[in-house]
Amino acid sequence: MYFTDQGIEELEERRGEEQVAISWLAERLRDFVDLNPEFETAVNRLAAWMARLDADDDAF
Repeated sequence: MYFTDQGIEELEERRGEEQVAISWLAERLRDFVDLNPEFETAVNRLAAWMARLDADDDAF
């Protein structure tokens, strides 16, 4: 496991069995950016990437 994957691994271990609404996830991302504004660009890129996962390859 890469160091950068530790948070992802922890999330999967602690909450991997849960199901959440996209609206709940969006709110948590907003909360995170409010607390950590330096990550706004990265969170925005992640959210946009996730929103477009099932879009045509031409959309990227």
